[in-house]
Amino acid sequence: MRYIPHTPEEREQMLKTIGVDSLEELFTSIPEKYRLGQLLDLPDPLPECQLRMRMQELSTANRDTSRVASFAGAGIYNHYVPAAVDQLISRSEFYTAYTPYQPEVSQGTLQAIFEFQTMVARYLGMEVSNASLYDGSTALTEAIAMSIRSFRNKRPKVVVAGAIHPEYLEVARTSIKDSDKVLVPVPSGSDGRIDMKALEAAMTPQIAAIVVQSPNFFGILEELPAIRQLATAHGALMVVSFTEALAFGLVSPPGAFGADIVVGEGQSLGIPMSMGGPLLGLMTAKKSLVRSMPGRLVGQTDDRHGNTAYVITLATREQHIRRAKATSNICTNEGLCALMATIYMSLLGKEGLKKVSTLSHQASLFLANQLTSIPGVSLAFPNSPWFNEFVLDLPVDATSLLDSLAAKDIVGGVALSRFFPTETKKLLVSCTEQNGRTQAERLVDAMRQVLGH
Repeated sequence: MRYIPHTPEEREQMLKTIGVDSLEELFTSIPEKYRLGQLLDLPDPLPECQLRMRMQELSTANRDTSRVASFAGAGIYNHYVPAAVDQLISRSEFYTAYTPYQPEVSQGTLQAIFEFQTMVARYLGMEVSNASLYDGSTALTEAIAMSIRSFRNKRPKVVVAGAIHPEYLEVARTSIKDSDKVLVPVPSGSDGRIDMKALEAAMTPQIAAIVVQSPNFFGILEELPAIRQLATAHGALMVVSFTEALAFGLVSPPGAFGADIVVGEGQSLGIPMSMGGPLLGLMTAKKSLVRSMPGRLVGQTDDRHGNTAYVITLATREQHIRRAKATSNICTNEGLCALMATIYMSLLGKEGLKKVSTLSHQASLFLANQLTSIPGVSLAFPNSPWFNEFVLDLPVDATSLLDSLAAKDIVGGVALSRFFPTETKKLLVSCTEQNGRTQAERLVDAMRQVLGH
C-alpha cells in the first residue's frame, strides 16, 4: 500500500474536529525531556517514482530465500506456501476476527477454529486440540505446567531431554523461575537421542512427566516406545514436542506411541518464515486431560432450529473465568496463523502432506550423502534416523564456514556453537522441498571450494 500523506488543510480539519490546535498538543502527556526537540536528520524529499526506485535499491541489501539458497532450520523452515493461503486470509471477514465472544455473530471464526482443532488432533494422532497458542516454545511451557497441574501439583518436577530446542527450554525455565516447579535435565547420548540409562536414573515419585522433542533439535527421531514404557512404569506422563510439523506427514505421529500431551510449532503448515514470526503453537492431549489445558476449545452442536452451530465449549484462561481457577494467563490464540494452517492442510490433504514430507526427507538424504563425500565432513550421528535435519562434523569452525558460504549467497545451516559453545565444528543442516538438486549441488560445490577440495 502506498503512503499518501494528508494535506495541511486536512490535518487542520482533523485537529479542529477533535478540539486541539496543533499536533504538539497530542503529545502533552509525554514529558518534555523524552521528546526529540528537533527534526530528524533525513535526506531531502524525492518524487514518488525516484523514492520507489531508491527503496527497491535499498531492499536488495536484504538477502532472503528468494535470493539465496538456504539450508537453515532449527525451528523455522522454508516450505512453499500456496498462493491460495494468502488470498483466502485476505478476505475482509478475517480482518477483525479476534475473540469470538458472541457466537451468534462469530460462526465463521468459530467454525474455522473447530476445523483447525479437528485437523491438528487427527494429524498428531491425539484426541483433543485447543485453539492454538503463541508458538512452539510457549506451547511446551504450557505443557510442562499442564503436566504438573494434572497431578494437583503433588509432583512438581518434570524430566526434560537435552535435545529439546534450547530456546524452548529457556522459555520454560523463565516461566518457572519463581515457582516450586523443577526441570530435571537429562543429556543426550552419543547417538543424539536421550540417554535412556540417565533418564531411568532421573525418575522419582516426584516426576510428573518425561518431556522430549521428536524429531529433536538435532533432527533425530527419539525412541518414543521405550520412553512411553518408562513413563508408564513410573506413573508419569509422556510429553512430546516438535519444531518441524511436517515430519508427521511421513513419520508416525506422537499419538501413535501413546503420548499424553503433544505440543509444537506449526509454522511449517503454510506460514511464511517472516523474519522469525508470527508463529503458531500447537497443543493436543488425551481427552482425560482436557480440563487442564490452557486457552479455549471450540465445539460443534445444534441450535434450537436443528442447524449446526459452533460455540466455545471450554475456556480456562483468566479472561473467561475467575483468575484463581484459570489454568494459564495465556491470553489469546494465534487466530490468523491457525487459519493459515487450516487452509494449508485442507489444500494439501493427507496425500499432499505426505508428498511434501517425503520430498523434504529425500532432499536431506541426497544432500547428506553428497556433503559427507567431502574429505573431513561426516555425520555427527550416523546411525540415528532423522527427518529433514542432520548434524555434520566439520574439519573447520562452523561459523567461519558459514561466513564464507554467505559470501556466495548460501545460508549453509546453523552453527551449533550458537547454542552449545563447545561444539564449534558442528553444523545443523536442514532441507525442505524447496531445496532441490540444483541448490544441493551448489552448496556441495561451495563447501568443496571453501575447504580446499
